[in-house]
Amino acid sequence: MPLIDQAQITAWVAEVARLHERRVGQINYIFVDDERILEVNREFLQHDYYTDIITFDYDEADIINGDLFISLDTVRTNAEQVGASYEQELHRVIIHGVLHLCGINDKGPGEREIMEAEENRALGLLPERF
Repeated sequence: MPLIDQAQITAWVAEVARLHERRVGQINYIFVDDERILEVNREFLQHDYYTDIITFDYDEADIINGDLFISLDTVRTNAEQVGASYEQELHRVIIHGVLHLCGINDKGPGEREIMEAEENRALGLLPERF
């Protein structure tokens, strides 16, 4: 399990949700390895590839709820590839899932750039000690 400050993450996620005119309900963070994320991807999305996060959205109106399956193996690999710390990449992946719950997509034309800008904006809200 990653060492994260749950109170800080909870406050941060609530602030990001507020900026998107949402409130936080229940978000479950499920930390898995690459093999489990592949199983989830195949079973629920019919995708046959590894990924860093899969977000299941159970939102109710303006209240965000969901399950975030996060592959810690892929987070570590991605961090090495982009020259970020493991913690920085983990925070980026967490907020990526939260932003999906806030209604931001990243598959259509121009959406990836919007998602990346929102990730950077959200990461800028993290306290310095993160």
